[in-house]
Amino acid sequence: MDPVIVVGAGPVGLTLALALARQEVPSVVLDEGPGRDAARAARTVVLRADTAALVERLARVPLGDAGLRWAGWRSMRRKQVMREVAFGDAASAPLHLAQHVLTGALRAAIADEPLVELAVDSRLDAIEQEPSGVTAHTRGPKGTWWRGSYLVGSDGPRSTVRKLEDIRFPGRTAVERHAVAALRAELPRPDEAFLHRLPPWRTTGPSAGEVSARPLPGGAWRLDWLLPPGKDLVTPELLVNRVRETLTGWTGDATPAYELLDTGVHTVHHRLARRWRAGRVFLAGDAAHLLGAFGTQGLDEGLRDADNLAWKLSLAWHHGPHEALLDSYQAERRAVVAARLRAADQALPLLRGGGGLRSYVPGTSRGHDALFLDAHLGRGPLGAPGTYADSPLAPAPTEGETPVDTPVGAQVADVPVTAEDGSLVQLRDRLGRGALLVVLVAPGTVVWERRHWVSAGLMPRLAAAVTALPRPAELLVAESYPGAAAHTVLLVRPDGHLVTALSGVRPADLYSAAEAALGGPLPSTARAGAGAR
Repeated sequence: MDPVIVVGAGPVGLTLALALARQEVPSVVLDEGPGRDAARAARTVVLRADTAALVERLARVPLGDAGLRWAGWRSMRRKQVMREVAFGDAASAPLHLAQHVLTGALRAAIADEPLVELAVDSRLDAIEQEPSGVTAHTRGPKGTWWRGSYLVGSDGPRSTVRKLEDIRFPGRTAVERHAVAALRAELPRPDEAFLHRLPPWRTTGPSAGEVSARPLPGGAWRLDWLLPPGKDLVTPELLVNRVRETLTGWTGDATPAYELLDTGVHTVHHRLARRWRAGRVFLAGDAAHLLGAFGTQGLDEGLRDADNLAWKLSLAWHHGPHEALLDSYQAERRAVVAARLRAADQALPLLRGGGGLRSYVPGTSRGHDALFLDAHLGRGPLGAPGTYADSPLAPAPTEGETPVDTPVGAQVADVPVTAEDGSLVQLRDRLGRGALLVVLVAPGTVVWERRHWVSAGLMPRLAAAVTALPRPAELLVAESYPGAAAHTVLLVRPDGHLVTALSGVRPADLYSAAEAALGGPLPSTARAGAGAR
């Protein structure tokens, strides 16, 4: 079968190609550039715990060596500290690193992956679809026709794929603008990020704004100043003045020594593609959505797009097309991003209006800061990973369901589990392999060798039920799971979202839930294709 064509070699496209390769699906990545990214110290990304773990699992390198996991986060308003958060567990802390470092790690992993072909200097200019596949044409020194089973456009805000498929991209332009500087300096609390609103050294009014500081490795920082509305030119002199007054305000009377590494202007747009699928063509990342007001990170959602789409394309590639499963990508991911954009649009007049939130609800400046906390740390409606509770892949309710702390459709907690070979691993390490996961919560098993309990109690019956599922699944055992009673059985999707939690071994309920999570009963054509493969 033909490979999947991935258009765009940014973090989302490279992540998707690696995710497909880990599920034994070949791909061709069309990169219109020379195969490397320019080093820009002021162009950085913040990854939340789930997306950092996803990239580390796929690239097989610890990103913490190239970035910085924050020890804490705080917000200030004028001279007052409003909120402080300490990250006691490094694995839950946001990871901040330069974008070219991230793409470099992904490119290095792809260089060692035989199932991924990276075609540089290949700019897309035509797409042709047929019932059996898709053909793409590239121009440039290596211009040619490429044949694929599916095509994914992860080619950024000005996506050629989106334009060729005539997909509208409505939304708001220049929701926010920020002046950006990367510099090296000694600042208080060198491993904590913070947001300073209405700093006292700035005059009142729309130019007072806010400044955020995010630490990087090696004593480097990225500083972002919110700019007033308009298109005023950001000159080098303006940036240098902002740097000096900010550093002076934070450290004392005199401007401390600093080394300016890079500068830029970051403009935030809010847009959402009308469709994320057109036949065998899909959109992902910035080609499908733009967001990022209040310090939120659009890349997180792009990486989640790749994680969601990869296992569905993998099943279609290996077992034949299943339209309900492929359609669910748009239904799930577009709904999550649309909810994020709606939440931002509702907060914008409160947080950026002339009177601020207090002009609407007196005495709620701390509520104001809570919204910024959500956005910056990936929490609440502005920043938390979305759930797929209303997904077309959600199973029908059954009497055997039991509540756990993870809502149905949300990402599962990362707990230690025992794999089928007897090894003790983290649940998150078993994701992204194209298989469903069945997790039995069985307290006490950790003190016994696997050979003693694998054939005792519920295990034989559960193992038989897992073997009978409509697609391959992996059986895991956990000593405990948040909110789960003993003998709870969790069914988890390949991208780590909970399908259902059942009380005990219920083969019929487990089968129906697995079938629903895979898009419903397989079409006869898919069954025939799977049997012939």
